[in-house]
Amino acid sequence: MSAVMNDTPQAGWTAEPPEVAATGADALAAAGPARLKIERETHKLEKRLCREVGKAIVDFNMIEEGDKVMVCMSGGKDSYTLLDILLKLKARAPIHFDLVAVNLDQKQPGFPEHVLPEYLKTTGVPFHIENEDTYSIVKKLVPEGKTTCSLCSRLRRGILYRVADELGCTKIALGHHRDDILQTLLLNMFFGGKMKSMPPKLVSDDGRHVVIRPLAYVAEKDTARWSAHRDFPIIPCNLCGSQENLQRKQVGEMLREWDKKFPGRVENMFNALQNVVPSHLLDGGLFDFKNARATGVASEDGDKAFDKEEFSAPSLPGMGGVQVVTLS
Repeated sequence: MSAVMNDTPQAGWTAEPPEVAATGADALAAAGPARLKIERETHKLEKRLCREVGKAIVDFNMIEEGDKVMVCMSGGKDSYTLLDILLKLKARAPIHFDLVAVNLDQKQPGFPEHVLPEYLKTTGVPFHIENEDTYSIVKKLVPEGKTTCSLCSRLRRGILYRVADELGCTKIALGHHRDDILQTLLLNMFFGGKMKSMPPKLVSDDGRHVVIRPLAYVAEKDTARWSAHRDFPIIPCNLCGSQENLQRKQVGEMLREWDKKFPGRVENMFNALQNVVPSHLLDGGLFDFKNARATGVASEDGDKAFDKEEFSAPSLPGMGGVQVVTLS
């Protein structure tokens, strides 16, 4: 059994968690309106996270009956949130699956190796810590001042594939979220000359593993808020994540700025990834432009080359209604 049956989403994946019990609500009210508002907002955040992760699982059939899902734990806010929400969904999912948390200790100087094991013991989830000194390899091969992310990622990927085999895992879950997906799209456009992003589900390059990204629909600001609420013991990445002037960091800052100045823009960009029109791009491998001929038959998909393009955009605060942008 998969996460989808007859193309109908299973209610257990996207059902909302129960509301605060009456006695709990009374206690919160007695604590003051400010505290009650915080608790309500936190509950809304939890519902949204569970709904969005559950929807991604259903939409892309990420988790199936009997799966053993390896949740890759970096010690950052996103992987903590991923494990936390998957544990909540596991309790009410319409299928049975198992979770195992895995952390790769890369032997970075000063890495607090006790933090993740101590936290994972409190969750009750099985976990495995893999010890591999990739730090020394990266520092040896990458010149000082150069970005270490690429080599570090390749080494880490190979090790995690091996660990997945050893643990008998059928899926590998990564903590990439919606913003990571959009950043990758823009990075490939700006620097790689490709329309390419992070897929929510893929088969690994060795053909032996299925990698899933259950946070695909989740905004980074929500993982940050949930992480702060849950007070996860965050471990910073001092090997690559803290390097300045990374292209991904710059693109991420640009997206956050757009999100503040132009509400709805980031959501529209993400929606565009799910509404691709190959006939209106330039890739001859996706659409047969060379053999396009007039058929004499009207089609809604046909081009309106002489019309001005109009786009419906979300209204800005205080403006009301839907804005229509016309390109001359």
